[in-house]
Order: sequence, then structure tokens, then C-alpha cells
Amino acid sequence: MNLAQIRAAKAEREPIAVLTAYEAGLARAADAAGVDAFLVGDSLGMVVQGRRDTLAVTVEEVAYHAKMVRRGAPEALVIADMPFLSDANPERALASAATLMQEGGADMVKLEGGAEKAAVVESLTRAGVPVCGHVGLLPQRVRKLGGYRVQGRDEDDAERILDDARALERAGVDLLVVECVPAGLGAALARAVAVPVIGIGAGVDTDGQVLVMHDMLGLGERPPRFVRDFMKEAGSIQAAFAAYVEAVKARRFPTEDESF
Repeated sequence: MNLAQIRAAKAEREPIAVLTAYEAGLARAADAAGVDAFLVGDSLGMVVQGRRDTLAVTVEEVAYHAKMVRRGAPEALVIADMPFLSDANPERALASAATLMQEGGADMVKLEGGAEKAAVVESLTRAGVPVCGHVGLLPQRVRKLGGYRVQGRDEDDAERILDDARALERAGVDLLVVECVPAGLGAALARAVAVPVIGIGAGVDTDGQVLVMHDMLGLGERPPRFVRDFMKEAGSIQAAFAAYVEAVKARRFPTEDESF
């Protein structure tokens, strides 16, 4: 898929299957299984580098892994994370995006935050950079939050997240990830904005789903509630990828038990 096809999928209510990826071989296998887009996430800090969180990951490291994913899935939509503080201001964000797209081969960059990121998003989009926003739980702020906690449980917090999504849409984002929110809020977000909303731990009624590849292959040490081990019954990595895509497309993942 390209970005225009991702938008069309939302309009046609066709669920979008996204996975993180970090290297060529697994990206090739997931691409062959029908994954619609790949996120080269700063989650690589935890699942590839073995760090306690994502904060130490650099732009150059994300670009390096994006380059490998691009080789494995040359026609796929590849989204690259902007690591912690690499988007602290418009100037720094533009430099980071240049590295991720020109050197890493990414099609789009993703940044975390709400209305406070509007000026950065506007600067990127004016320069022609496709941007994916990220609201709800923000892993880059985990040390400030004191842990990975569900967001938007009370009415005020839910409204704040909806306002953030609308502000990012006005600023020009092309795609939105929402993480770790109640299923009802995930559905409300998908209705509130015209851009596709990809959920992770946000219920089944978003426009698509994303999981960390290592988690859905059963390699996570302490998988969160919203993760399903697709390797358990698949028998092979290729079959696990295909099972994930089929479950997302049929809206059989996540279930109520895998949601908040």
C-alpha cells in the first residue's frame, strides 16, 4: 500500500494491518504475508538492543534499520519513528526527517505528542514530509509518567486525547497511531478524524492495528494485555504473519479480552 491506498482503506472500512520491523528478512516475510505497512519503531531500543525503554535510540539507528526494512520490502509503506527529542523543535525535526527519509528510505515519519506538536507537524508538512502522529500512551514519556499506563480512562483525559488528535489533523498529519486507551475511545478517535487511525491496545474499532513484531511472535518477556502470540498455533513465522493479517482484516483481533 501507499499513503493514498491507506486513506482509501479507511473510506472503504477495510482494516489496515501494520507491524513493526527492523531488518530485511522478516520484513520480506511479513510483506509477502500481506502486511500493509511497516513501522520502524524506536521500540528497537527494547526488542533489538535490550534497553529498558526507547529513550536512548538515535535518529541514525532508526535510519539504519529503516534502510534494511526498505531492502526487504522495497514497495511497502515504511514509517520511521522520530526518537526522543529528535523533534524537539521544527528545525531539529526537519533535520531528523531528512536523515530518516533520504538515508533510511522511509516514506513517512512518526512523532509522539498532541497539540503541543502542532507547530512541528506544520513545519514538516510544509516541507513535503508525510507525518504520522501518536496519541494516548506516549512511550517516550514513560519516565515522566512513571510507567506504561492506560490513558483516557476518565472523561477529561479522553477529551484531551480527542482534542490532541483533532489538533494534529489540523496541523497536517496523514496518519495517526493511538496507544493503550479504552476501546470506546479508540472507536471515537477513528470517527473524530478523517485520517486513518491505527490502534495498539485501543480496541477493534480503529481503522487498523499495529503490534511490535517480536511481541506477536511470542518473543516478548512481559507481553501487555493487548498482545496476541500468533506463533503459538501458526507453526512458522510466515504463517504467524499471515494469521495476524487475516485476524486484523476480519476484525477478530483484538478481542474484548485483548482490549481495555
